[in-house]
Order: sequence, then structure tokens, then C-alpha cells
Amino acid sequence: MSNELDFRLEDFEPADADSEYAEHRFWGSDFTVMAEHHTTPHGSHSFVVAHDSSVTWGVPGEPQIAAIKVARDLSLNTFTFESTYHSSVSFAQNWLIGQGCPPEQISQISDGFTQPADDLSTRIEQQIRSSGSRYEVLDSDTTDYGPAENWTMVQDSAATQAPIRVFLEEADLEAGTYTVREGAFADEEAAQHWLETRDSPLPQPAEYRSDAALRTRAALTRSAGASALPKAGPDAQSAPSVATAQRPSPGRSM
Repeated sequence: MSNELDFRLEDFEPADADSEYAEHRFWGSDFTVMAEHHTTPHGSHSFVVAHDSSVTWGVPGEPQIAAIKVARDLSLNTFTFESTYHSSVSFAQNWLIGQGCPPEQISQISDGFTQPADDLSTRIEQQIRSSGSRYEVLDSDTTDYGPAENWTMVQDSAATQAPIRVFLEEADLEAGTYTVREGAFADEEAAQHWLETRDSPLPQPAEYRSDAALRTRAALTRSAGASALPKAGPDAQSAPSVATAQRPSPGRSM
């Protein structure tokens, strides 16, 4: 995978003025490709996640991750562009998946970017990527320094309580890693207050606590059951061990 934008538009012309403008805009050297997928064998579509470093010099807090879709009309040799900006890679990937990009293709981030620091970060990113239209983005912010972080505030249509969620990504640039955490709030005002004050830990969603309680109870049940079992005799067959589930490959973010 190359880090330079290449939409493979040789012998194609823009279908409209907006696409012509987008072509000139995205050919700039300020974009670094993070993930891409080009359909085969005919190449009717391209899907790209790219970091736009020029945003750093613009309005503070603006999202820096571009999600770009190129559709080619192979009969007319024309193309059209669609694009959106996001504060995090996983939301950009979610948008492209919704536009028809295969999830497994756009989830592979190129080398040279920071990596998730733990399994929970990987799990939350996968949750966002595969969420479809579950999250309505309300606000976001990106900070390059002091500390390097981004957050996205959403309305969670699947939440039965605390429907305002904040996905907070914090980078450790020296270690080359980042963490992603999800916070749950009753309303936008409460979420905004926490983001401005940071006067308490990020409130965990209730379903996280429920998951943890279920796992704890299951572990205790297994432990109690094992202690009550009689010891196997010399002719008894040993039970097969339970294989651990394979975890998804971690993505990478800015």
C-alpha cells in the first residue's frame, strides 16, 4: 500500500464540476493514505481513508481524517467523488463501509501509524466500524498537542439509557500507541460539561458494567463447579480444553 493518493483516474474525466474540484483538492501533497480499497477486476470504485495534515493549520479542532469514495462510470469514462471528514479513523471506516466498501479491506491500516494500546481499544473501534447508522454524530474535536487526542460525541440509537456517547481517543506519541474509551451521558449538556472539566473519570456505559458482572459470575460458577467435581480415576478420559477466541487484528489510528 502506498501512502500517496492514487485514485487511478487515467483516461477518466470528472462527471461534474464538484468532482473536478474534488480531484484537484485531493491530489494535494497534504494527504497521507491510511487505508484503501480498489474494486476488481473492473475498478468501478475506490475507497480511501487519508489523513489531511493541512487541517492542522486551519480552524482548531476540525476533523483531520478524510473518507473518500470514487465511483467510475466505465461506459462513459467519467468519475464522481464523495467525501466526509471525521475525527477518528474508525468513524471514517464506518462511513465507507456504509458506502459499500468491504469491511475487511478498509480495516487494514498501513504501517507507520500509532497502534491500539489494549484489547478494549480494538474492541471499541470494531464496534464503531460495524455500527451501521447506529451513531448520529453530534460534535467532535481534534487536538494535536497538550494532549494529543480526539473525541466524537454521538446519539446512540441502541442505548436504553444514557444515549449520549463520547468516544475519546488519547495518543501516547512516544510509545506509538493510543487508547479508545466510550463514555455514557444522559444528555449533551452533561457530556459537554465532562469534556470541558474532566473532573471525574469518563462514565462507563451500563452495558460495560453488566458485561463485566456476567463474566465475573460465569468465572465464579466455573470455579465452583470445578471444585465440586470428583477427581478422575486412572481410566477416565481428560476433557478437551476450551480454546480461546481469536481476536480481530488491531487497527491503527493517528
